[in-house]
Amino acid sequence: MPKMKTNRSAAKRIKKTGSGAFRRYKAYGSHILTKKSNKRKRGYRQSVNCSKANEAALKVMLPYS
Repeated sequence: MPKMKTNRSAAKRIKKTGSGAFRRYKAYGSHILTKKSNKRKRGYRQSVNCSKANEAALKVMLPYS
């Protein structure tokens, strides 16, 4: 069997934790920041667990994580 390819765009954005969950950073925190409140921008800096609904797709995209 040939090696499976990792989806590079997913690999740059998503990491697997020690417990096996996938972590990602929130979207919308990189531009047009003047109209966003400080509280909202602070929230964008926090990472969150990916949805369980996407877990099967993430395992295909990141086979060696």
